[in-house]
Amino acid sequence: MARKTDSADNPLAPVTIAVGQEDLLLDRAVQQVVAAARAADADTDVRDLTPDQLQPGTLAELTSPSLFAERKVVVVRSAQDLSADTIKDVKAYFGATVEEITLVLLHAGGAKGKGLLDAARKAGAREVACPKMTKPADRLSFVRGEFRALGRSATPEACQALVDAIGSDLRELASAVSQLVADVEGTIDEAVIGRYYTGRAEASSFTVADRAVEGRAAEALEALRWSLSTGVAPVMITSALAQGVRAIGKLSSARGGRPADLARELGMPPWKIDRVRQQMRGWTPDGVATALRACAEADAGVKGGGDDPEYALEKAVVVIARAARSRRG
Repeated sequence: MARKTDSADNPLAPVTIAVGQEDLLLDRAVQQVVAAARAADADTDVRDLTPDQLQPGTLAELTSPSLFAERKVVVVRSAQDLSADTIKDVKAYFGATVEEITLVLLHAGGAKGKGLLDAARKAGAREVACPKMTKPADRLSFVRGEFRALGRSATPEACQALVDAIGSDLRELASAVSQLVADVEGTIDEAVIGRYYTGRAEASSFTVADRAVEGRAAEALEALRWSLSTGVAPVMITSALAQGVRAIGKLSSARGGRPADLARELGMPPWKIDRVRQQMRGWTPDGVATALRACAEADAGVKGGGDDPEYALEKAVVVIARAARSRRG
């Protein structure tokens, strides 16, 4: 379910604004309104419009009183792209909404069309936040929420493994959760994810990073070659390598304490604190610095600074794995 800004909101409010750029959440915001409307009236008429379809005067036609008082949902996508004259119509409608009609505006947020958003908020529109989930932690929280919404339990390690295996596409993550819930009984753990996503999980950029920061060069290189052969973008691998090394550096310089305390301090989930503690045993501060330089060089190499992105990644993996053993060697 898309996240709401008001816990007591009503999907059948006269106006709903769904703000953000996460397509899945925007679609869910629309689906929630439509479902509520059809629960109230199975014959609800739904009009789903793009900006070019909502011309000046069109909204007035769609919201004009009906002899049959039919319930209607009018959805306007990419509302930030509406013409100035149409925006005037929409703002006027905020002050004269029609009973039995729900207007849903999907807006990307940002500066473009901000006046429309401000007017909707001032008029008391219901608002649904649909932000783009760019951070791994956000996607992890999303997966946990999907399992909770379906009434099922999944271990933290399983949620992380699923994100590692699927990647950043929320639709694919949501679909994977639904499939697992339908197919698997009981608590879903990391072993279940491994069974269902063998190949994808092995090709994960995070598997490459984990093996590298653990000093397991041969396994890291094998995972790297498999990842590249299955289409994982090189830039995703350099990002995972950098995240893995930075986690080592953060934890090694943090004050001692319980995982929960360190998790709050470092912005990591407690289970990841335990994993990184295991990984950091062979590291030294100089090793972390060397590995971070290798990540930066590899990142430049895969973004056009070198002739062979694969070689740039292989070199970084070897340097990181060697740095992971610096305390021992």
